[in-house]
Amino acid sequence: RMSELEKAFRKFAMYGDTAATGNDMTGKNFSKMLKDCGVMDGKGVTSTDVDIVFNKVKTKGARTINFGEFQQAVKELCGKRFKGKSPEEALQAVYALMEGKEPANVGVTKTTTAGGVDRLTDTSKYTGSHKERFDESGKGKGIAGREDLTDSSGYVGAYKGSGTYDK
Repeated sequence: RMSELEKAFRKFAMYGDTAATGNDMTGKNFSKMLKDCGVMDGKGVTSTDVDIVFNKVKTKGARTINFGEFQQAVKELCGKRFKGKSPEEALQAVYALMEGKEPANVGVTKTTTAGGVDRLTDTSKYTGSHKERFDESGKGKGIAGREDLTDSSGYVGAYKGSGTYDK
């Protein structure tokens, strides 16, 4: 029965650490294991409880716990998770939750697909002089949208009556 629990302990102990041997577990991985296995439920057992128990069972000055200390920590937490059960029943219930579990990758951040690019290239949101460079459909106007084209008609820039001289 312990071998299944020990397997789960080793998998979580090695999670996210390429150099880990699987014999010692960090506080972060201990917390992750209890969360993934459903022991830390946010009501009876909170992340604070988990951190306190972890620091209580680990050797002073150490940053990790071994399998023996892990079992001790689980013993302390099982009463909180399963109130109203005998300590032995609660311990077995917690062990049952943990056995054969592997670190879950649910909720791991996914990369957004072109969300930023879409927002930046949406021409309907352009303002000021940039807005004038695109027509309603969002297609660029090319050189016509980019610069003031020179008027070589011979008239002054803002002259309203251009072309009326001969009449």
